[in-house]
Amino acid sequence: MTFDSMWDTRFSNSEYAYGTQANDFLKQHVSSLKANKVLTLAEGEGRNAVFLAQQGFEVCAVDASIKGLEKAARLADKHKVNIEFIHADLTNFDLGENKWDSIISIFVPFSQAHRRLLHANVVKSLKPNGVFLLEAYTPEQIHLGTGGGKDISTMITTTQLKNELAGLDFTLLQSLKRTVIEGTFHTGEAAVIQAIARKSL
Repeated sequence: MTFDSMWDTRFSNSEYAYGTQANDFLKQHVSSLKANKVLTLAEGEGRNAVFLAQQGFEVCAVDASIKGLEKAARLADKHKVNIEFIHADLTNFDLGENKWDSIISIFVPFSQAHRRLLHANVVKSLKPNGVFLLEAYTPEQIHLGTGGGKDISTMITTTQLKNELAGLDFTLLQSLKRTVIEGTFHTGEAAVIQAIARKSL
């Protein structure tokens, strides 16, 4: 099964696999984002993109799963917000250069090699003074089993993140355990990394 077909299968049910409410870390720090053009990475079923659009941001959401994006579009219609949805594989999608005011990465399950390339593209594609906001699982999550799968290479440490985002200045970077309740697949105590970083002028 390919990566995108696996996600199509997960998103084929009528229920939203990760719920319809935005990620807690994103909600808590939305005021840290720079307006107006926001890109959400591996958006899935649309919960974070819809929330951002409700806050008045101009949102573009990218995901490799067409089933996920179909549900995201329905969620956007339900909440009467406009979002640009792009069906694309982020491992080879061109994010552009100096294009985005803010970029959001919430539990993007990429292997280390693909993640390094993605993060390099994030740095390049942010506008000067643009903001990157991320929440991801740390390797400790592999022992908790409350989300994130069983591939430890998709999990990240603070040291790895700082290396991968060279060129950004962190205003927040922390590892912690917190309760994550996001649909069926993210439920329970989780070991996460949370980061907000800004591109220099």
